[in-house]
Amino acid sequence: MDFWGVVTVLHLQDVRLLGINVAKVVFTAGRVSSFTCPIDKAQAFLWDATVSGLGLRSTPAGKPAYVFQGVYQGKDVRLTIGSPSAWSIEQAREKARSLQRLIDDGKDPRDLKRDALADQAGRQAAASAAAAADKLAALTVGEVWAIYIEERRPHWGDLHYRDHIDKAKVGGLPSGRRGGGKQLTKPGPLAALMPLALRDLDQPTIESWAATEGKTRPSSARLAWRLLTVFLTWCGEQAEYATLLPAKNPAKTKKAREALGKPGTKSDVLQREQLAAWFAAVQQLPNPIIAACLQMMLLTGARPGEVLALRWDDINTQWKGISIRDKVEGTREIPATPYMLHLLATLPRRNAWVFSSPTSASGCLTEPNNPHTRACKAAGLEGLTLHGLRRSFSSLTEWLETPTGIVAQIQGHKPSATAEKHYKRRPLELLRVHHEKIEGWILEQAGVSFDASAPHTKLRAISGGLES
Repeated sequence: MDFWGVVTVLHLQDVRLLGINVAKVVFTAGRVSSFTCPIDKAQAFLWDATVSGLGLRSTPAGKPAYVFQGVYQGKDVRLTIGSPSAWSIEQAREKARSLQRLIDDGKDPRDLKRDALADQAGRQAAASAAAAADKLAALTVGEVWAIYIEERRPHWGDLHYRDHIDKAKVGGLPSGRRGGGKQLTKPGPLAALMPLALRDLDQPTIESWAATEGKTRPSSARLAWRLLTVFLTWCGEQAEYATLLPAKNPAKTKKAREALGKPGTKSDVLQREQLAAWFAAVQQLPNPIIAACLQMMLLTGARPGEVLALRWDDINTQWKGISIRDKVEGTREIPATPYMLHLLATLPRRNAWVFSSPTSASGCLTEPNNPHTRACKAAGLEGLTLHGLRRSFSSLTEWLETPTGIVAQIQGHKPSATAEKHYKRRPLELLRVHHEKIEGWILEQAGVSFDASAPHTKLRAISGGLES
């Protein structure tokens, strides 16, 4: 290696300390591509003879890069221009000339680079913000609805959660109902709104939806509308979604409310003189589990879902109590009256559910609306619903002048009076005194013969049916 070849691999400061004038070479493609740094050096430079300050820097581990070095206010300034694979020799020379002109004009070229980097970062940030805004604007009601119910689910009961799922379901799946054939499920009332962008969910859209749904299924649509209203209130409280919606909840309009109509007062209830016909028809149902379930709904006044959700662990035969999961207190304890214990003793223990079903995916009986409708039709009591049995229990207790607080505690109603709410906590035995009177009177009016002192018929747990 000749003298100038040695000089080119020395650090510039080392060369200055040695008092050697750095020689320069005319950059050519061959010289640039063949330039490397010896492994015993931290870095090496090759300087261009054509343009002052233009150099090529290399390290043992890295790739060469064009650099510019000049003197600004008495101090060395070095800037990286770029890789030879991206910059031609002429481009690197022009860049070096422009940087030297800045120094000649009294400007620090490093400021230019910082400004360029800041400008690039600003453009990238603006592009990222624009992309995020576009993504947010494209969010559909269904996507935010899924986030909403997942976040709120810990604060809801199972029924309330299921309402949110059912009202937004797309439908079109096999019905699964017995006797349903090839029928497909219908979309929920909110299904038509789910594909819309959240920002497009304005008052006219919701009012048009309410007008359509109110004509075909007003009751279901009213519940869906209430769920939608709460959902939009939640969206307005979230910083990321609030910008997509108007300040006023678009679902809270008089026009939407009027389009859905007012709920009618439910009046389906069993009268005292109808009890015999109802019991006779229900007890003739071919499925004894459904028959027992319907009788228990009437004799406890519990909500249909509460009865269907009963597990064998909820039945305390020692203290003759039944633990019911409700939506008011979480759980409540009611007496296990003699006839109810008799009904429970006749049921098979297939699984954990009291009212089990071998054909149900969950293993428990689903709402027995159709069998009850058939029984009511046979008894001449058409129009009586499952919830009507709950109303019937409350109404029939008037014949016995049972205290209102007793009935409310058995049924799981919210206490209405201050004394009931804060002071009265009736023990199970006190409830039993009144509940057994209610049960005995209802059975008497229905003409159901039952000897409470007779031993119950015990049934063994089997896999497919009943066996005494």
